[in-house]
Amino acid sequence: MKFSARMLLALALCLSAAPAFAVDPMPFRDAREEARFRALAAELRCVMCQNQSLADSNAPIARDLRNEVLELMQQGKSDEEIKAFLTERYTDFVLYRPPLRGSTLWLWIAPAALLAGGAIVLLTVVRRRGAAGAASAAQPDDGEEW
Repeated sequence: MKFSARMLLALALCLSAAPAFAVDPMPFRDAREEARFRALAAELRCVMCQNQSLADSNAPIARDLRNEVLELMQQGKSDEEIKAFLTERYTDFVLYRPPLRGSTLWLWIAPAALLAGGAIVLLTVVRRRGAAGAASAAQPDDGEEW
């Protein structure tokens, strides 16, 4: 009897702590505003997390930024104005698609340059091996072994 009472008390304590882990829902005005918010939050990066969007992150700063984005939306700001505000505050890192500027040019060119460099190295190695194989095949075999 004592064991079941303890188990019942432990279960009651666990269930009473469950609301502490609940996420407060965002106070959207309508479904259109919610869809716009979700699309915008998916385009923004959490400034603390490694490669997580604002929508996916559970970090406290991400929650604060989501609240701030919603507040700016409800003030009538456009998506571009919200992005400009966050970029001014957190640099272009907050955007998943940073604009093409001198400071972000390497982000756009580096993948293509790496791919081209890899292709050049691969072609060079294949040609050298082909030339080495052709040279060894051209030497006559006199039958002598060392």
